[in-house]
Amino acid sequence: MATICPTVTATDTHHYREQMEEVAPFAKRIHIDFMDGVFAPTVSPGLAQAWWPDSVHADLHVMYQRPEEYLEAVIKLRPSLVIVHAEADGNFVNIAKELHEHGIKAGIGLLAPTKIEVIKPALEHIDHVLIFSGHLGHFGGMADLELLSKVAECKNLKPELEIGWDGGVNDKNAHALVEGGIDVLNVGGYIHKATNPKGHYEACTLASPKGLWYTYSKRWRK
Repeated sequence: MATICPTVTATDTHHYREQMEEVAPFAKRIHIDFMDGVFAPTVSPGLAQAWWPDSVHADLHVMYQRPEEYLEAVIKLRPSLVIVHAEADGNFVNIAKELHEHGIKAGIGLLAPTKIEVIKPALEHIDHVLIFSGHLGHFGGMADLELLSKVAECKNLKPELEIGWDGGVNDKNAHALVEGGIDVLNVGGYIHKATNPKGHYEACTLASPKGLWYTYSKRWRK
């Protein structure tokens, strides 16, 4: 069963609190977007304003052009996972080592055009790969299932990698995404724009099949 991870993507503290309080009662893991207005076109509340309930695990998706400059602030928040982008500036290996020293997992995000080859030099330091099919800093986007080809490439390089997906997830495509090897479905607009957010969360959960990744991973490795 894949993990359904509601996304918080806010451009002010009011909407940050609104979105967080909307999903916290039922979510076990939450994906929080931070945007700098440079790498991502929108600007979110700063890291100093971030918070989440103790009852959830937080993944921080740091869509900053220079994430290394904010590493100290990120570590102070004590998230479970931090995702920075392969397309951003800085030394990912240094970032990952620093995160690991503080017991935080290190993830790397890949925009649609970015090839898997770019992460090979840092592969031993990567815990999570985020396949991005959305619009930076916004809800919505289309789930381009052709990007699932990256899953097989990642798993062939490092079978234990956790693979996340961001962009256009809903109850209609959740099955196909998990069938394609996605471990974590980050769901934004489909939950937050619903009249029944918990119902949409549960719909995605029910659409996530059990036990298929092993079958597909064996097929891809033949």
